[in-house]
Amino acid sequence: MTSTESPRSAAPVRVFILDDHEVVRRGVRDLLEAEDDIEVVGEASDAREALARVPASRPQVAVLDVRLGDDRGGDRAGIEVCRELRALMPELACLMLTSFDDDEALFDAIMAGAAGYVLKQINGADLITAVRRVASGTSMLDPRTTTRVMERLRGGERPPAEASEGSELDGLTPRERQILDLIGEGLTNREIAERLFLAEKTVKNRISSILAKLGVGRRIQAAMLVGRVKDRQGWPQAPRG
Repeated sequence: MTSTESPRSAAPVRVFILDDHEVVRRGVRDLLEAEDDIEVVGEASDAREALARVPASRPQVAVLDVRLGDDRGGDRAGIEVCRELRALMPELACLMLTSFDDDEALFDAIMAGAAGYVLKQINGADLITAVRRVASGTSMLDPRTTTRVMERLRGGERPPAEASEGSELDGLTPRERQILDLIGEGLTNREIAERLFLAEKTVKNRISSILAKLGVGRRIQAAMLVGRVKDRQGWPQAPRG
């Protein structure tokens, strides 16, 4: 055993690694497999591979790179993978691994159900500890950045459109309100498309229109905005289908 913190269990913690850089994947694998109580059960270099392999390998923890190649911010980015995997496997603990200290990405990761968010500059012992902690059900989110995110959730940092949010929401079509409701529930574009019997590309285009109308740059800001309006004004949920 090479680390100081080593909670024991009958079976090793099963871990899956997603990173588009082979050197990073190999380094994380070698680091984790040096521990007697951790077993790496699979790895992937892109989102499609991860979504296919993780359910089959049944890990307890998925270590996911936030940014995957040229797919930054898209439906197949690491955070979207986290969201989809958590929908399939609610018991899975997702530990997000990133090179960038990005509040927006951290916020999205929390909303996607991530159990932890650590920088790639983390030292090996701390990464091992993070894996063990999220496997045990403990949150591994940095307290300082988490505090900033929670301040935003409480309205400490308001999205640009909040001053006129009521009228902005009134400008949405019934279909756009349906889609916005589902964004607020944390559904992916694919899941929204299936729910509303639309093409995924159509959903992407509609979301772009919604963000433009609301004057925000990210879907999570739109979800926050509509949540506040519903709480304050009792905005009824749009009908489904």
